[in-house]
Amino acid sequence: MNIFISGSLAYDRIMNFPGHFADHILPEKIHLLNVCFNIDSLVEKFGGTAGNIAYSLAALGEKPFIVATCGRDFSRYEKRLAELQLSTRWIKQVPNVLTAGAYITTDLDDNQITAFNPGAMAFEAELPPLDDGFSSSIILIGPGNKTDMTNFAENARKAKVPFIFDPGQSLNIWTGPELRAAVEGALCFISNDYELSLFLQMTQWNMKNLYNAVDVVITTMGPEGAIMDLKGERTLIPAIPVENVVDPTGAGDAFRAGLLKGLKLDLPWDIACQLGVTIASFSVEHYGTQEHQCDWERFCKRYEKIFGQLVC
Repeated sequence: MNIFISGSLAYDRIMNFPGHFADHILPEKIHLLNVCFNIDSLVEKFGGTAGNIAYSLAALGEKPFIVATCGRDFSRYEKRLAELQLSTRWIKQVPNVLTAGAYITTDLDDNQITAFNPGAMAFEAELPPLDDGFSSSIILIGPGNKTDMTNFAENARKAKVPFIFDPGQSLNIWTGPELRAAVEGALCFISNDYELSLFLQMTQWNMKNLYNAVDVVITTMGPEGAIMDLKGERTLIPAIPVENVVDPTGAGDAFRAGLLKGLKLDLPWDIACQLGVTIASFSVEHYGTQEHQCDWERFCKRYEKIFGQLVC
């Protein structure tokens, strides 16, 4: 089975502000906001939803296809994907623009201010022909170019290829009718609890409407774990406790990688979600979304310590 991950590739520029944002923002002057935060460090990390999910899947022994766009500065990322033995066949390079970039400033309270430059993501990718040798596939449609997300969902429906719809941070660029059309027929809708509430508000749906559109609803709950919702039958998959949580930023993307691994192994949904929280536990132990070191053997040891023997 082929795994396709549609979404963003980005460079994350992460900055630390050695103070508190609240000390420098005057509520009575919010309409005339003009502030400067002097940072004390800046690091560049590989990121983007598609890149993050693919990274964790590679750690679990998979070779997913990334469906995305990149810019003229892609060479560093391309080298990294080559080291991971991941194909760039469906990554379209757009000349004269930069690869998408996130500029993230974090204060001492772990509050974040992020500026995101879509760069090459503003251009449409080349979508794989699902009826040309790729019918045995599963697709995760993550936040990225809206036209790609819409067209990939439609292509999947026509080819009867299962897809997971994950609008995530892209919700602010959709209208309600567009979201209702895009999610229809998905195998799974996945989001965090805030995004689920926003999705329902934008679509003017209730949960019953969503159950009619998709087979499974999965809601990630941060340190609590994830909720698997099968037409109203909700099960909490608890997060795996770790001794030292360093950075929770990439946990959601890592969870999606574990979920996809479970679906490829044809495991039940609850077991697939358990794989998700397991790989997410590796992610939060490191600073950055693609920094955790894991292989299948280490993964299985941690999984079996919490959930028992993994039968694949």
